[in-house]
Amino acid sequence: MTERTADGLDPALLRDALAIRDWLMAEAAEVDDLQLLSGFAMRLNALGVPVDRMTIALEALHSEYSGIGRFWTIEEGATYRKFPHGPEHDRLYEGSPFAHVHRTREWLLLDLAQTPNDRFGIVPDLKAAGYRHYLVAPIFFIHGTQNGVTFATRSPDGFTERGLRLLRIVLPTLGFVLEVRAVNRRLDNVLRIYVGDEPHRAILSGAIRRGQVKRIRSAILFADMRQYTRLSATLTPEAAVDLLNAYFDCLVPPIEADGGEVLKYMGDGLLAIFRERDEGGRAAQAALTAAVQALGRIKAANQEGRFRPPIAAGVALHHGEAAYGNVGSGARLDFTVIGPDVNLASRIADLNRTLDEPILMSAPFVRSLERDCEPLGTHAVDGFEKPVPIYRPSRA
Repeated sequence: MTERTADGLDPALLRDALAIRDWLMAEAAEVDDLQLLSGFAMRLNALGVPVDRMTIALEALHSEYSGIGRFWTIEEGATYRKFPHGPEHDRLYEGSPFAHVHRTREWLLLDLAQTPNDRFGIVPDLKAAGYRHYLVAPIFFIHGTQNGVTFATRSPDGFTERGLRLLRIVLPTLGFVLEVRAVNRRLDNVLRIYVGDEPHRAILSGAIRRGQVKRIRSAILFADMRQYTRLSATLTPEAAVDLLNAYFDCLVPPIEADGGEVLKYMGDGLLAIFRERDEGGRAAQAALTAAVQALGRIKAANQEGRFRPPIAAGVALHHGEAAYGNVGSGARLDFTVIGPDVNLASRIADLNRTLDEPILMSAPFVRSLERDCEPLGTHAVDGFEKPVPIYRPSRA
């Protein structure tokens, strides 16, 4: 006669379940998400649960995608895929097993031999791959997101009662581990999206006291759109947002491709820095290259008719210190970029319109650039007592 615990569990089953739970709470904390998925699936197989395919689908708080799916098969190992925002993804979700278990809040176990192909879109693919049983379990996080995990097996016996009991015991722990990881990832993503790479790392490392300042030697790029107020005056708010997004799609990729970091969006303005990592003037050259390429993308977009009417932009380049500081009151702070060098870059951007030049540079930027540039004389700028020497790239 099989021994049972006080609550009726097979001691061997409980021992196996606790072994996986211990692994999830200890060793699994040191591996990445794909290793976690692979390790979990392989441990189930080692304990007699015949998993040939496993997936984890998690909602994501991200500007570029709505969720991430992680996939493991016994033949190919682990991979992942990002789920895009949009109506097509929403349509596919509504007809999926995940939507079903989210509505019912119950596990779904399909004997694929008895399941019609039109039950869910994935059923024909599972049958074609030779799977026998398909199990879908919902995972709900405390903050309200709906997630899930699936298991498929080719075993002729499918998932046995013992295997299902084991999964019932260990899946809450898997869900807890996934939630802790997801919360950390959401925080990391949101901070990075809204304040940039370096500020988000500083905030997470504890730089949240008001008055803290960190100085970074860098090339500073400030860009803004010409005549934005006039252009947007006749647009709906939605159309104005579309205009700005298309405009920033021209500016940001070249900046990031050359190692720059976008720190602030200010209406139609953008502030970015290129860190000075050595004495070779590479930051200044990277900033100038990004500026030229960004303006080239705007010109190409105008020629293709993507902006109607056509738009133009001015870019100001300066070399100095970008100072991060916590500014605000009480519990509401802004981790912003401050200092005279940032102010000067902004004022030079004003001269782009006055001088009708697409790219203007300060004397410190030109010295760091170490190449010939054309002087445009000295010009008074707001907030600075002495006129400022201004340059443009050589047209030779």
